[in-house]
Amino acid sequence: MTEEHDMANDAPETAGATRSGFVALIGPTNAGKSTLVNRLVGAKVSIVSHKVQTTRAIVRGIAIHDNAQIVFMDTPGIFKPRRRLDRAMVTSAWGGAKDADLIMLLIDSERGLRGDAEAILEGLKDVHQPKILVLNKIDRVKREDLLALAAAANQNIAFDQTFMISAENGSGCDDLMNYLAKTLPEGPWYYPEDQISDLPMRQLAAEITREKLFLRLHQELPYSSHVETEKWEERKDGSVRIEQVIYVERDSQKKIALGKGGETIKAISSASRRELCEILEQPVHLFLFVKVRENWGDDPERFREMGLDFPR
Repeated sequence: MTEEHDMANDAPETAGATRSGFVALIGPTNAGKSTLVNRLVGAKVSIVSHKVQTTRAIVRGIAIHDNAQIVFMDTPGIFKPRRRLDRAMVTSAWGGAKDADLIMLLIDSERGLRGDAEAILEGLKDVHQPKILVLNKIDRVKREDLLALAAAANQNIAFDQTFMISAENGSGCDDLMNYLAKTLPEGPWYYPEDQISDLPMRQLAAEITREKLFLRLHQELPYSSHVETEKWEERKDGSVRIEQVIYVERDSQKKIALGKGGETIKAISSASRRELCEILEQPVHLFLFVKVRENWGDDPERFREMGLDFPR
């Protein structure tokens, strides 16, 4: 509480009453939560890939709209957990929802309410915060189907408001931001005006590399891989030297990550380095290493590194 109070005191003074609050985005995997957070914040704060369950822990993206500071909590996709890591992610998502001032349920309009979405609606009945429904990817669905989907969802839960948007092209996002800015409670801002995320830079760098890993090896590499930033050295010439380790569970996965003659790891490193240069606005020397750590998904230290509680 003290930390939040201190941050609030650092916030700039603006004309008129300020508003601030936390908005939790929840939904099934691959509904577009991370894409939407990046869109609303106006910068990349959460990684995106076609691989399910890309987001593993809550990422906070901070946006200013009118006199409101909106802190978006990008939560892991909610699904039926099978492994220890799955359970930790789903627990984190529901915990984020219960800590928020407002809950935003994001539904993929193409997939509708099948499977995990239906179970999430049921779970939301026990959550008492204000809730809004956001139907994403509306450019891919007929209007009459969207209206039917909105009606079906609101039959389960009386949402305060329903929005139809495209996180990809921004359609409908201005109306969503206007609503959030007017709805959040009056109060001081939690973060300085120029801060867009609370993710430490070392962790963001690891997430960027994990994204490139997934994008490059979407089919070949299993979900059970993890990236950690082990060294971060600011150099006198204004550049930064970053060393990261990609952890996999088997030697066969290590060979896939390295590629023939190291071709794959070089491509991943190059793509990650280019994006880190843009984010940091300084030259980056990135060194990637691949290590086998069997059953890292059962290691409490790895969970702490990811910002997750270790489920017993």
